[in-house]
Amino acid sequence: MSNGLPQYEYVKLADAIAADIASGKLPAGAALPGERAMTELYKVSIGTVRRAVAELRTRGLVATLPAKGTYVVGQPE
Repeated sequence: MSNGLPQYEYVKLADAIAADIASGKLPAGAALPGERAMTELYKVSIGTVRRAVAELRTRGLVATLPAKGTYVVGQPE
């Protein structure tokens, strides 16, 4: 996706997590860290984390269960 345009931080984070899913580092059924943990882990704002998780849901890679967390459900194409 190198079209010369700057890439949003949330897209970079979503791509990084998607790469971890593709490599098997985050297998199907694995829980993603909580939002606050991800802000510290990736050094980004909570808004960036929320948008990245929403992007991963759109891609069909994760599902969020209310009061339970976000889990890996698929592999990237």
